[in-house]
Amino acid sequence: MALGPVSSRTTIQEAVYQQLRSALMGGRFDPGQTLTIASLAETFGTSNMPVREALRRLAAENALEVAPNGSARIPPVTAARLDDLARARIAVEGLATELGGPRLSPADMTLLETIIDQQHATARENIYELIDMNQRFHFTIYRASGSEVLLQLIDTLWLRLGPYMRLLAGSVGPLIQKGELDPAGFHGVIIEALKSGDFVGARQAVGNDIRHTHEILRNFCGGNGN
Repeated sequence: MALGPVSSRTTIQEAVYQQLRSALMGGRFDPGQTLTIASLAETFGTSNMPVREALRRLAAENALEVAPNGSARIPPVTAARLDDLARARIAVEGLATELGGPRLSPADMTLLETIIDQQHATARENIYELIDMNQRFHFTIYRASGSEVLLQLIDTLWLRLGPYMRLLAGSVGPLIQKGELDPAGFHGVIIEALKSGDFVGARQAVGNDIRHTHEILRNFCGGNGN
């Protein structure tokens, strides 16, 4: 999503926070990029106060690093941090998949298949739409787990993954557009496991999906753990 004037349907502060959070999670900012209060306030058409509060909340979630002058920076990417995120994601997202699989409704399964079709249809047009669809696919499964704790943990992990999604857009996008990489990743394998009632297999497929993305991204973070 692109940043823009906030809606009057919710509080200004909450709207600024939600827009920034979605943009961060979707990889719309470069690693190390500085976000100033003044420029964001101008973009949103608000005063500085709601922007300052939104940045503070996002910093508390470890999505941003805030400087003493109030400006914020997108965290830099490192191989060590990427490895840590991948390990945590495999653990909690795998569990959410195994728990959520038996609780998926026929409508949920139809939605998952529709998302895969959309991923193939739009892959060459907009890589950020593809990232958004990937999120919808995974969270449809995770929400079915019924675990509020797992969902909160996964949501936080995806937020901290934002800078790496930016790298993914730049690196994987061209390969997908050339037809050299499946835009749906392991989603088809996940669907087949869910359909057959193999929820342990679905958990493994989600883990493989995360590992595959991790291997691609690690090439852009250096292999020395820094």
